[in-house]
Amino acid sequence: MKQEIICKPADLGFRMPGEWEPHRGTWLSWPRREGISFPGRYDSIPPVFAAVVGHLVDGESVFINVWNEDEQRTARDCLRGINLEPVQFHQFPSYEPWCRDHGPIFIVRDDQGCRECAVVDWDYNAWGNKYVPNDLDDKIPRHIAELRGMNRFEPGLVLEGGSIEVNGKGTLLTTESCLLNENRNPNHSREEIECALHDFLGITQVLWLHQGIAGDDTDGHIDDLARFVDPQTIVAVREQDPADENYAVLQDNWERLQSFQDGEGRPFRLVDLPMPKPIWFEGQRLPASYANFYIANRVVLLPFFGQPSDAVARDRLQSLFPDRRVIGVDSTALIWGLGSFHCLTQQEPAG
Repeated sequence: MKQEIICKPADLGFRMPGEWEPHRGTWLSWPRREGISFPGRYDSIPPVFAAVVGHLVDGESVFINVWNEDEQRTARDCLRGINLEPVQFHQFPSYEPWCRDHGPIFIVRDDQGCRECAVVDWDYNAWGNKYVPNDLDDKIPRHIAELRGMNRFEPGLVLEGGSIEVNGKGTLLTTESCLLNENRNPNHSREEIECALHDFLGITQVLWLHQGIAGDDTDGHIDDLARFVDPQTIVAVREQDPADENYAVLQDNWERLQSFQDGEGRPFRLVDLPMPKPIWFEGQRLPASYANFYIANRVVLLPFFGQPSDAVARDRLQSLFPDRRVIGVDSTALIWGLGSFHCLTQQEPAG
């Protein structure tokens, strides 16, 4: 069994790859009826998970964390009719299903045709201690590293996977409202956080947007705002209605993106995505965004919200992924839990 490593991954040649690079598979954490993410609406969630798994298995393995043996049987029943040969269950319990945030961040090192994968195990406090308990969720990276026999690096800082977006070439996008929030790492400066991103993810530059969209309980995760689709192209959501509360926020983010350059001093190619019309639940605006898509080996899973803008977002993304099929999947039920497909998934790079 590999041991916890204290040295810095960047010094060893590790980097965090782009999401479009080949996957060994996708990690999910199966939702619990007892969880707090979908109060009173749990029964609408397992069919969405089944749809996600069904679309993924044609191109990669799917690894599913479950609470116990009973939940594993329940999950298998929900996946009946799907090819389960590429699916593996692991009894690694978590309270909630948002594997993007509590799962491991995988990094890779390529040397003379050989690849080594490792795990960065950031601390997880459920988006600033908003939801407790969360101790089991925080242990998921350790379980997976031990399962894989991978080295595990511990930065000792709080960070969720949905708060960062990388191009695989040294550039990272994030937001000030999340990563600099006092409910994450109150004793660390911007410079110290940037240093940690460099040391543990192989990042050479951090590009900061300001804040996230209305209704986002993560304090502004980047995966609802702007995403890399290749090392040089960023897609970002923009609101067209000046009266909408997201308009000014997203306009400010767009203007910042226009000023950014890659590591070689070139401006990024920017492509805008629409925003869906506001979706409300019990008086709360939900953080619906087409930016919360997931890039798998053969498909891109795009949240749909039953609106005309669904097709616009799909067509725009499809033009950027000629070698993948962009599939719209109804995310109305998921967004009640304040997340969508990118929030649910965590890619494991091919070794």
